[in-house]
Amino acid sequence: MFHILPTMALMGRSPICLVLACLLLSGCSATDLVNGLTPDKGYRVEPGIAYGALERQNLDIYTPDKPRDGAPLVVFFYGGGWDSGARGDYKFVGEAFAAQGYVTAIPDYRLYPEVGWKGFMSDAARSVAAVMKRYPEIAAGDRSLVLAGHSAGAYIAAMLALDASWLAGEDVQPCHIGAVIGLSGPYDFLPLRDDKLRAIFGPGPASERTQPVHHVDRGDPPMLLITGLEDDTVLPRNTRALAKELAAADIAVDVRMYDGVDHVDVIAAMSRPVRFLAPTHEDVFGYLDQNQAAFRSSCRSVGP
Repeated sequence: MFHILPTMALMGRSPICLVLACLLLSGCSATDLVNGLTPDKGYRVEPGIAYGALERQNLDIYTPDKPRDGAPLVVFFYGGGWDSGARGDYKFVGEAFAAQGYVTAIPDYRLYPEVGWKGFMSDAARSVAAVMKRYPEIAAGDRSLVLAGHSAGAYIAAMLALDASWLAGEDVQPCHIGAVIGLSGPYDFLPLRDDKLRAIFGPGPASERTQPVHHVDRGDPPMLLITGLEDDTVLPRNTRALAKELAAADIAVDVRMYDGVDHVDVIAAMSRPVRFLAPTHEDVFGYLDQNQAAFRSSCRSVGP
């Protein structure tokens, strides 16, 4: 199901909000500003939980004071082109999920040039397994996982859900994944025309196995895919391509495409000060709220 939504109107917004939006789009200092304006109440953060021995194999967990009973646990992977990013920059995302009652883990993962795609995918799978170990009700089938991400992180979330080999290596079954939420994700980007991407997904020409669209099968989890039609960083055709493959495999997919919204707007709009940029927050939590029953783990019938 495709929804193309109109540009969010900025008329009537306070000058402070517009300044914050400009700052947010200008660089890392804007992230610090937005996180500084993110509430500290209503949840607690467990920072720096190790899921491996290396420096970037750590995650933060945001636990609401009033968690939703039986709700899926969210694992959010941030973007950054697979060569930048840090979990501490995404307090505003952790707070957004916690404020709605969802326990949320935000892992770091190793980046290029330290590793290529197999390295960060291995870390991502390992982080999910560590979250499951901390919450045994997931393995028992009493609760599911929702994998979410923005940009490069949306790629990671989609690949974990669609290519079962990554999680299987950590003894995590596909039935543990209740849904995927992909924000502005690259899912179908061959051939590679960028030297950095060739290095990340090589050596040599990247194969189809690096692309989420080539791992879609019947039985994959439902997905919410969101993108901005003004995104020139990860083109909207990536979202269209994955949605087409999911629909052809009879996988429930809900697509939201925002007119006048770019790559940064989509994730920035999860933050309280600049939610007017796009309806990301409304659509993400509307999707989760409306599909709680559908996201329940199917592992109960097949064992942990």
